[in-house]
Amino acid sequence: MPFLQTLSLNPDGDEDVFPFDIPAVQALSEEMLRFHPKVTFLVGENGSGKSTILEGIADRWGYEREGGGRNNNLYAKAPWSELGPSMFINRKPGCNPMDGFFLRAESFFNYANYIDELEQGEFTGNGYFSYGGKSLHAQSHGESFLTLFKERFHGDGVYILDEPEAALSPQRQLAFLVRMHDLINDNSQFIIATHSPILLGYPESTIYQLDENGIQQITYEESQPYQITQRFLSNRDGMLARLLEEDE
Repeated sequence: MPFLQTLSLNPDGDEDVFPFDIPAVQALSEEMLRFHPKVTFLVGENGSGKSTILEGIADRWGYEREGGGRNNNLYAKAPWSELGPSMFINRKPGCNPMDGFFLRAESFFNYANYIDELEQGEFTGNGYFSYGGKSLHAQSHGESFLTLFKERFHGDGVYILDEPEAALSPQRQLAFLVRMHDLINDNSQFIIATHSPILLGYPESTIYQLDENGIQQITYEESQPYQITQRFLSNRDGMLARLLEEDE
């Protein structure tokens, strides 16, 4: 049963000013986006609005700017996304997740600092409990991400992830898919912005393409990450020759 069902936008800002001037953002004021009960993917080029919309959802759902769970106190609980206050998220009545997390790959370093502060302060001996028993800084970037997914994500939750593949090798991305599947079977829902053709391959999901035309639902094979990767792997020499010739 999905926790989050639909997303719409009632803009209270100037539609000629960022972020309300992004076509994908404007599309949300015209038509609701429906969340898949298991996984919803947002894909698109840099600047298409993926992270902006994801951050608005996270803000509206009660997460901090730097990421983490809903009970973190990195900053005051005031709205921090320009989109968040304008968003309306319809949730399943009576369905309250027991867990959740907002991951921003670009601010994960700050979140790891926060966990260190907890361990060194009032939660001495327990601050690292959900992170493999040691500082996230004492692990490689990829290991710390996997530790987060395996140890901190408990299931029965809503997980909002911005480019979770950023620190993961292809093999570790496959490991993440397995972990995500386990959590979904434990009544969890994911909303993910990604460029990874591996993550996008998860079968029980909805993929939304964000571009200059707004937002449209597409198939896996229609997604740009899949098409570019497939084209490169099937004709590496030819594609590189064209790219390098163009560059010269």
